[in-house]
Amino acid sequence: QVQLVESGGGLVQAGGSLRLSCAASGSISAINVMGWYRQTPGKQRELVADSFSGGSANYADSVKGRFTISRDNAKNTVYLQMNSLKPEDTALYYCSLTVLRNTYWGQGTQVVVSS
Repeated sequence: QVQLVESGGGLVQAGGSLRLSCAASGSISAINVMGWYRQTPGKQRELVADSFSGGSANYADSVKGRFTISRDNAKNTVYLQMNSLKPEDTALYYCSLTVLRNTYWGQGTQVVVSS
């Protein structure tokens, strides 16, 4: 059983920063993808950024240059540093872990960016 526990969401003014963390526990292969998605009411969940255990990362165009994903493989933890936040970044952010074609999700952490 894999569990993901997120932390770090909150309320911030536009232009501010937040750092999200997600710790995974359970039976986890060394080869995996950890990432962050976000969702707003009435919209589909969208990829924000993901990171392969080998080191490469992908970002949504809307966050490139502002968000940075990083991970600590020894701790099975992934981070999302969010800078220059905009009101449109307001969403429920979910951590994900994909191992052997199975994707697991965290419970979500709310990020609210005020203008």
